[in-house]
Amino acid sequence: MGRIFGTDGVRGLANREVTAELALDLAVAAAHVLGDAGAFEGHRPTAVVGRDPRASGEFLAAAVSAGLASAGVDVVDLSVLPTPAVAYLTSVLDVDLGVMISASHNPMPDNGIKFFARGGHKLPDQVEDAIEARMREPWARPVGSHVGRIRRESTPHIRYVDHLVRTMPNRLDGLRVVMDCANGSASRSGPEALRAAGAEVVAIGAAPDGLNINDGCGSTHLEALQAAVREHGAHAGVALDGDADRCLAVDENGAVVDGDQILAVLALAMREQGRLRDDAVVVTVMSNLGFRQAMSREGIHLVDTAVGDRYVLEAMREHGYSLGGEQSGHVIMLDHSTTGDGILTSLHLLARLAHAGKPMSELVAVMDRLPQVLVNVRDVDKSAADTCRPLLDAVAEAEAELGGTGRVLLRPSGTEALVRVMVEAESQEQARQVAERLAAVVRRELALR
Repeated sequence: MGRIFGTDGVRGLANREVTAELALDLAVAAAHVLGDAGAFEGHRPTAVVGRDPRASGEFLAAAVSAGLASAGVDVVDLSVLPTPAVAYLTSVLDVDLGVMISASHNPMPDNGIKFFARGGHKLPDQVEDAIEARMREPWARPVGSHVGRIRRESTPHIRYVDHLVRTMPNRLDGLRVVMDCANGSASRSGPEALRAAGAEVVAIGAAPDGLNINDGCGSTHLEALQAAVREHGAHAGVALDGDADRCLAVDENGAVVDGDQILAVLALAMREQGRLRDDAVVVTVMSNLGFRQAMSREGIHLVDTAVGDRYVLEAMREHGYSLGGEQSGHVIMLDHSTTGDGILTSLHLLARLAHAGKPMSELVAVMDRLPQVLVNVRDVDKSAADTCRPLLDAVAEAEAELGGTGRVLLRPSGTEALVRVMVEAESQEQARQVAERLAAVVRRELALR
C-alpha cells in the first residue's frame, strides 16, 4: 500500500477511498502512536474533532470519534468549524489531539482527515508514517470506565471569533465588504468576525446544505464574488475555501487579488507595525516574480520553500518568522495562528485597507503581478529533469531571452510521472510561447520508453 498521507493529511473520494473504516482505524492508530510517544503520560487524553459541512463529514466524524473513544480518548465534538479554528482550540483547550474532517477546496464528493498535535500544529511526516504503520494492529482494548467519552461543544465558534478580533491592529468601521464563504465551514464564523470588527458585511455562499460546498463559489470560483462587489458597491470582497484555511480577494472593481498580493500588503503593514520578524517572508518557489521584485525594492527578504503550506510553516517555525504563505491564498500569521487562516487573513488585509484610507486597487499596486503560465507535462521521466543536457540548454536559452523580466521554473511532481513547467514573462503571450516550447523539449527528451 502506498503512503496514504499526502501533503495535507489523508484525502480522497468519500466512502470509496476515505471510508468510515479508514477513519476509525486512523483514529485508533493515532491514539496509540501519540500515547506510546508519551503525549498522554499522567493524564486521561482528550481530543477535539471538527468538520466542514460535507454530508460525508457526518459519518466520518462519527467514525473518528468512535475510534478515539474506543482507544480511551475523551472526545469534544466541535461539529462544523473551520480548520484553523480546530487548530486554535487544540491549542487553547490544551488537548492532546485535534482532528479535522475536510477536503478543503476539493469538490463535495471528496473528503479528508488531518491531525493536529498538542499546541495545534500539524503532525510531522515521521509521526504520520508511524500512524500508518500501526493501523489494524492487534491491541488491548480498554473496558469499563477506561473507554473514552464523547461530548458536544455547543458554541466553539464564539471563542474562535473573539480570538480573531483581538488580533486586529485597528477596526473596520466604514468598510462595506462582500464575503464568499464557499458554503463551507466558515459560513457562520466568517461574517460574524468581520461584523464584530466593525465592517458592513454582505455574505454570499453562506448557506451550506452538505452538498453545495465549493460549488461555483469560494476561492476557487471568484465570479460570484466579483459580481457581488460591483453590485453592492463594496470596498472589497474576500473569498474563503471550504474549510477556510485560505483567502483570496477582489478589489473595488472586481479585479482578483491573489495570495502574493495579499502577502505583499501584509508584509509592508507588519513591518510598519514592527511585527515582521527579521524583515522576512516565507514563500514557495511558485511565488510571482512581481512579488519578488516588489519585496526586493522594499528591502524585505524572501525565504523559499517547496510548494505546500506545510513546508512554509516548517520554515517559519524553524527560524521564528512571523509571515508566510502561498499564491493560492494560504497565508500563515504565526503570531496568531498555527496554520493558514482565511478569516484571519481577511481581517488583517481589510484592517490595512481601513487604515490606509485608499482603494484596494491602489493598496495592492505595491506589486505588479507578472503573467504566469503553468504547463503540466505527463508521462515523463521526472528524475532526469535536473540532468538532461538538451533540457538544461533549452532552459538557459529561455532565461536569456526573458532576461531580468521573467523566470523559468521546472518542478518534478512529488507523486506523479509529471514535470511542471512554469514561465513568467512581461506578457501572457510570451509566457505561453516559452512554456510551450520548453514543454515540448520535456516531452521529447524525457518521454517514458
